[in-house]
Amino acid sequence: MEISKVPFGTYKGEPVTKYILTNDNGVQVGILDFAGLLQSFKVPTKDGGKADMILTSENLDEFTNNGFCTNRLIGRVAGRIADGKFSIDGKDYQIEQNEGKNSLHGGTNGFYSHIWHVDETKATDDSVSITLSLTLSPEVDTYPGKMHITATYTLNNDDFLSLRMSATTDADTLFNPTNHTYWNMAAANVPTVDQLKLYVNSENYLAVDDGKIPTGEKIANEGTPFDFSTPTKMGDALEKMSSTKENGFDDIWEVTPSLTKPVATLEDPESGRKMSLYSDRNGLVMYTMNSDDAAVYNHGQVHPHLGLAMEAQNLSDAPHHPEFGDITLHPGEEKSYTIKWHVEY
Repeated sequence: MEISKVPFGTYKGEPVTKYILTNDNGVQVGILDFAGLLQSFKVPTKDGGKADMILTSENLDEFTNNGFCTNRLIGRVAGRIADGKFSIDGKDYQIEQNEGKNSLHGGTNGFYSHIWHVDETKATDDSVSITLSLTLSPEVDTYPGKMHITATYTLNNDDFLSLRMSATTDADTLFNPTNHTYWNMAAANVPTVDQLKLYVNSENYLAVDDGKIPTGEKIANEGTPFDFSTPTKMGDALEKMSSTKENGFDDIWEVTPSLTKPVATLEDPESGRKMSLYSDRNGLVMYTMNSDDAAVYNHGQVHPHLGLAMEAQNLSDAPHHPEFGDITLHPGEEKSYTIKWHVEY
């Protein structure tokens, strides 16, 4: 087990550092103190080299000069909140509306736009970890309450990378974070996720309005392009979505929370590389990067379907749909959520 660090450019004039966690099998992850960003997730290849499981770049600007939130931590609340409004115990709150009339991914000053403090790096016989922290006040991100967040990434010798995110607050607020990593474990010269096979342990997806806000209705996956109950080639599913406004997926699946049974798997049959995702929450948002951009990653310049974001979280817009789950955080309590990724190669 090994941990090291190297400079990784600057953000708004401040230095950014990359922390490299390596296990005894040669699996290696790069974590930035900027946005808790998962910069790389490298696994050994059969020819003795390394291959990345995710979209990656060695240039920080490729991560910051666009709106894709590539591989960053997201919060206080992942996804959308209708009209940027919610109420807790009868008190109404208005937060920043940064996507039309709605609030998206915690607003423009959410988790993803800050350099986090590195609290600790730790190596044991069978794991290596890094703990980052951030404190946000209403003056910064418009959410109520001064919130303190910690995020711990742990890589072990069973080839699991886990992310545990915890928060406390001094006033009632909301907490539903995620990690926004884009996956594509095919060879770097493969320009889309088309050849990958996706499985999702889900029976329903959420109906949404034109602003991608859930209506409250749950629709059965069976017989629709949203059915990934058996491993399905992404290209086949995306072809069925080609006539939609999005030209791909930007949608919310209801899943069965589990840290022992995969919520979803994504596999490249050609290389044999596979990722299994575990989550203790009931939602999985998947986004197939449905537009063009100047950013360049290992699979090429951004274009539709370059990567697949798999955002484990509570079902979106929960404050307006109590049946989706409770994402409130009160003073005196701590809430923690875990996402785990297992890689095979």
